[in-house]
Amino acid sequence: MKLCMIGTGYVGLVSGVCFSDLGNEVICVDQDHDKIDSLKKGIIPIYEPGLEELVKKNHKNGRLNFSTDLKKSIANSDIIFICVGTPTKQRSNAADLSQVYNVAKEIRGSISKFKIIITKSTVPVTTGDEIEKIISKTKSKKIFSVVSNPAFLREGEAINDFSYPDRVIIGTNDKRSNKILKNLYSPLISKGAKYINTSRRAAELIKYASNAFLATKITFINEIANLCEKINVNIEDISIGMGLDKRIGGRFLRAGPAYGGSCFPKDTKAITTTADQFKINLSVIKSVVKSNKNRSSILLKRAIKLLNGKIKNKKICFLGVTFKANTDDMRDSSSLTMIPLLAKKGAKINYYDPTGYKTEFSKYKNVTFSKDIKSAMYKSDLIIIHTEWNDFKSINFKSIMKNKKYIIFDMRNIYSQTKMKQLKINYFCVGG
Repeated sequence: MKLCMIGTGYVGLVSGVCFSDLGNEVICVDQDHDKIDSLKKGIIPIYEPGLEELVKKNHKNGRLNFSTDLKKSIANSDIIFICVGTPTKQRSNAADLSQVYNVAKEIRGSISKFKIIITKSTVPVTTGDEIEKIISKTKSKKIFSVVSNPAFLREGEAINDFSYPDRVIIGTNDKRSNKILKNLYSPLISKGAKYINTSRRAAELIKYASNAFLATKITFINEIANLCEKINVNIEDISIGMGLDKRIGGRFLRAGPAYGGSCFPKDTKAITTTADQFKINLSVIKSVVKSNKNRSSILLKRAIKLLNGKIKNKKICFLGVTFKANTDDMRDSSSLTMIPLLAKKGAKINYYDPTGYKTEFSKYKNVTFSKDIKSAMYKSDLIIIHTEWNDFKSINFKSIMKNKKYIIFDMRNIYSQTKMKQLKINYFCVGG
């Protein structure tokens, strides 16, 4: 099939590349000329394991192409995916849908025969209705069908998530579109993916409800970790004991920093705003948002306490600054809160992240990027393990930190408390 992916951000690029790898002809469109030129050269704008290889392979085979010509790309495609950003508005918690609606207007002026138009972006309930209204102002509903097909891709594991999904959600009451899309996804269905056909509004809400629930699990276990620290109980025992209950499951039950990234922060806010519009109070999710906002402050207070409240001129090392491992995504990472606050208090901060230097910290004179773990840790008073990169899971602290008293605050609990005690390392973790 001939597919057009509008937007080469995380969802659009990964989905487009993976669809091409299934044998489809895919054109990825973006108005950013520099990004498109780079993609044609095999230069990937995001860090995602395995993505670069797939881009080069399918571009070489002619199944994957990149363009800035939106009108031509739409005209030459059977299925059009809207994959543009839906960030939180600056002055409210609502999703900013301006890019989505602008694309809808562009599509309206570019179609002359039947097209399936799919929202792949995470959008609030009724967004598909509005897209349909925009296009139908000048085009007959007979030549287009608006469908919701949300993406469920974890950063760092996106290719596997696309290739082996738990489910494929198709939100449409149009039998023609449903038949075409079931055929499109047949390679994934044959590998075990559950194909679910719902109403368009239901599909839109499934995505938001899923993200809100996962965010709730993270926030819940973080709050339980706070209790564990007060009563001298290991949070890992709690997570394992809870997770073995099949009704709960073990995923997303690891205590640590606040959730971040491109989805959970904006989607939890957006779903509460949508509910407010319909005069429904999603009090649980609102509490999750509030609790998560406070999470960085709680961990910072503990870090400061470990240094006996003396921060000025202390050397603090951050191992990892992205919101999670295997991604270069800094969006809503708790390091963006912690590092500036510590820097303002006079701490001297070195950080290392496998994905490199971060411009977000460039304005702080006492925040320095280190090229490797050893130099980042050099003569540190406090080492904070912020992100659970594999690079940090087998560090020989005693070898690197010779003749130096230091404290390790492991915010991801990647080390054994027992082992660290045996090694006589001054080690502290979350919820223990």
